[in-house]
Amino acid sequence: MLSTRGLYSIAQSVRLRAEEVGEDTLFHFEDKKMTFAEYHTQSSQTANGLLSEGVGASDRIAFLGKNSPVYFELIAAAAKIRAVVSPLNWRLAGPELEYVLNDSGAKIIFAGKEFSEVLKQIRPTLTAAPKIFLIDGDKADMPSYSAWQQQFPDTDPHLDISADDAILQLYTSGTTGRPKGAVLTDRMMLALRGQEEGDMLQDWPRYSRGETGLLAMPCFHVGGTAFGLSIMHSGAQVLILAEYDPNETLRLIEEYKIGKIFMVPSTLQMLLQHPQFEKTDFSNLQFIFYGASPIPLELMREAIEKIGCGFVQMYGMTESGGTIVALSPEDHQPDSKDEKAIQRMRSVGNAMRGVELKIIDSQGNSLANGEIGEIATRSVKNIKEYWNLPEATSGAIDAEGWLRTGDAGYLDDDGYLYVHDRVKDMIISGGENVYPAEVEDAIYSHPDVIDVAVVGVPDEKWGEAIKAFVVIKNNADISADQIIDFTRTRIARFKCPKSIDFIDMLPRNMSGKILRRELREPYWKDKGKGVN
Repeated sequence: MLSTRGLYSIAQSVRLRAEEVGEDTLFHFEDKKMTFAEYHTQSSQTANGLLSEGVGASDRIAFLGKNSPVYFELIAAAAKIRAVVSPLNWRLAGPELEYVLNDSGAKIIFAGKEFSEVLKQIRPTLTAAPKIFLIDGDKADMPSYSAWQQQFPDTDPHLDISADDAILQLYTSGTTGRPKGAVLTDRMMLALRGQEEGDMLQDWPRYSRGETGLLAMPCFHVGGTAFGLSIMHSGAQVLILAEYDPNETLRLIEEYKIGKIFMVPSTLQMLLQHPQFEKTDFSNLQFIFYGASPIPLELMREAIEKIGCGFVQMYGMTESGGTIVALSPEDHQPDSKDEKAIQRMRSVGNAMRGVELKIIDSQGNSLANGEIGEIATRSVKNIKEYWNLPEATSGAIDAEGWLRTGDAGYLDDDGYLYVHDRVKDMIISGGENVYPAEVEDAIYSHPDVIDVAVVGVPDEKWGEAIKAFVVIKNNADISADQIIDFTRTRIARFKCPKSIDFIDMLPRNMSGKILRRELREPYWKDKGKGVN
């Protein structure tokens, strides 16, 4: 394994890896490969091109496309000239893209050809009048990125840079309101790996030269970007999948002898249910990292039993620069007879080195272990700010650097973090606090249930009543009353749903989080407020 200690700059890391392992393959994408040396020279060409277009320190450039080595070229290029890359969610509609682009003020947009039409439609309303380059072709007024890039020298600009410069602007995928531009620094993306190198006893965070990680999650989320950058930083290889496809994922795992992959619970579930799953050889797969939304305990058990590799649960968010808490493979013990070990599997793990955690009440006071409150964290990975939103920034990060996550949970005496839900999703029924994830976990353990979401709906007697939306297996013969009775054997009676609706599919956002707002809205729309 190559050293990563003290490397807090992406530009510095790119240069060093090109020098040390320049002829090694860094990116596999479709039928092409890119070496570390090519990554360095091509990103230098792009950096010089950006300078020629007037892009300078703190200027924003946007990427609208599916996963591609070009995205990582842009990050390295921006790092070399102190510019900032803003990856856009390519599933957004025109008005949403218009808002994000105008908010960032991006000077240039690098886009996949399939998104040229939506860009053409919104182009007249973009206030910064950005140039548009297509990464896989060209059209009128949208020239080829590759042809443009090749005009410029591959000499490294070697400008003065700081690891505390902004490097990424990721837009939050919140379930309510306008997205906010979370500004991440160079240091945020690499610092914890630099601190940990040589100090960790576990194997799961380490990447060895020649090892291959599969990047299947979208890079417009922090998880995808951080996964790709951390592998590059370690001198290993990244196999990039343009977008998640369970059939292609299974094929690549076997063909390329994938060692590590990051997934979200919904994509892991798709993998387990795919017809090719039972025919796939997982013998080279060492670890599956999963996170972004809570995972039902029964799904975790099924995945561990059927795939057989190590599993690592990761907890974090855009505002924390990605993972800050991890549940190690050693803590995944579905067959344990130890009650404490089983309980820990319901947690998201311990804080990573360099990360502080505490639980606070609504006034910001620290709570004792075991008490449920809002999770707060402090580390070098916290975002620098929300772009042009000073009040939102100060509301999220206090003067001492503590970030309020918006998640509710508690810490046990051994430092394990248990996440219950978003603070705003808590249900108050008859004066009791109920967190949907706890109820969902109990319902999901029923053998006929595939997916479940729980919300609070108005109730004249209790204030809020607990309602579940359940997806059941095909041809399952099960009633709402039977599921409610089943749930009563697992959690307190006051936490059990009062009613259940059976639906075909739960609404989720692009990171796999359940859109409870959509489920809740029909019941609250005439109330004028979200509580009863």
